[in-house]
Amino acid sequence: MTLDARKLSAFGRSAIAGIMALSWWITPGLAAAPVSDADNRGIVELETDSSAGISIRIAEDLASLVDDGSTRRVVPVVGRSARQNLTDLVALRGIDMAILQTDMLDSLRQQRSVPGLETSFTYVARLYNEEFHLLAGPDIKSVGDLARKKVAVGIRGSGTSVTAQKLFDLLKLQIVPVFDRPEVSLEKLRAGEIDAVAFVGGKPAPLLRQMQPDERLHFVAVPLNTDIVNTYVPTVLNADDYPNLVPPGQSVDTIAVGLLLAVARLSPDTERYRNVSNFVDIFFTQFRTLLEPGHHPKWHEINLAAEAPGWIRFPPAQAWLDRNGAVAKVSPQDLKTMFARFLDFRQQANGGVAVSEEEKVKLFNEFQRWQAGQSRP
Repeated sequence: MTLDARKLSAFGRSAIAGIMALSWWITPGLAAAPVSDADNRGIVELETDSSAGISIRIAEDLASLVDDGSTRRVVPVVGRSARQNLTDLVALRGIDMAILQTDMLDSLRQQRSVPGLETSFTYVARLYNEEFHLLAGPDIKSVGDLARKKVAVGIRGSGTSVTAQKLFDLLKLQIVPVFDRPEVSLEKLRAGEIDAVAFVGGKPAPLLRQMQPDERLHFVAVPLNTDIVNTYVPTVLNADDYPNLVPPGQSVDTIAVGLLLAVARLSPDTERYRNVSNFVDIFFTQFRTLLEPGHHPKWHEINLAAEAPGWIRFPPAQAWLDRNGAVAKVSPQDLKTMFARFLDFRQQANGGVAVSEEEKVKLFNEFQRWQAGQSRP
């Protein structure tokens, strides 16, 4: 049976009227309330990684810090992948900020595959590091055992896929990449369909912390050769992070990836620019609130004054640091204490002999000389 255009139009009008009446009955007054400029005032949209990682939790912490109930609000948006987050930040209307993975940005910059990349966004701050996890079954004893084996590396364009490709290239190890969401990949590993799962996420990653000891899965250590150490931050996974995957008193060497809180290229005379500027002021001024219990422990890794070489800081963020540099920077004594704690943690995690106070001072002085060299052009 067919309907002519007049009857179809009448039918459509009748259906629409019915739907509008139904929505009025379900939510009285909602349809009659137009969206006003006031509803959008002070809104900052922040795009994060997928829900398998911790960046959505970080965004929630920021939202609770900034939201004043009327004039300021952060709206988290769950992104699809690391590369897509960059594309959305540059191209989509409404995405004001995004959390971006630094090795992905560095790779794009080296490949020169995105014209004008360095000026397509600015950044507010360097954030925490996210750890690379390589999970495998009992047959895989070392990274070398994964040669020509199936390794899940997240979806195409994800932060995990970027890091895994770069890391395995540095190791000169050829794998068979499998592209899937982390949750699906874990099920495939359990079923024996793949040999390992790579996952980049801040430790302890909820997805992996829930693993049970009877699953006979374990983390595979990443060999820390010179090329890898020059590219990534060496770190460890231990039993405190994953009690069901790492035996007590032991640790697994791996690497960590840096993250940036990036800002879209906004014109200074726009409301979006002012909204992000207000966000920066609250974030920086009240940053120490995020170090209190109830917030994610990764906030303790962040130094607001730390720079991201090669990238431009959002002007209001730079202006705040110029005015309040003493507040944002870690004091030399605090840095020395943190360095000593790191040495103690590292030795304990690896079962080594405790470092003497004299050796700590010597190593710290070497670190300061290295740091001074890094800051030179």
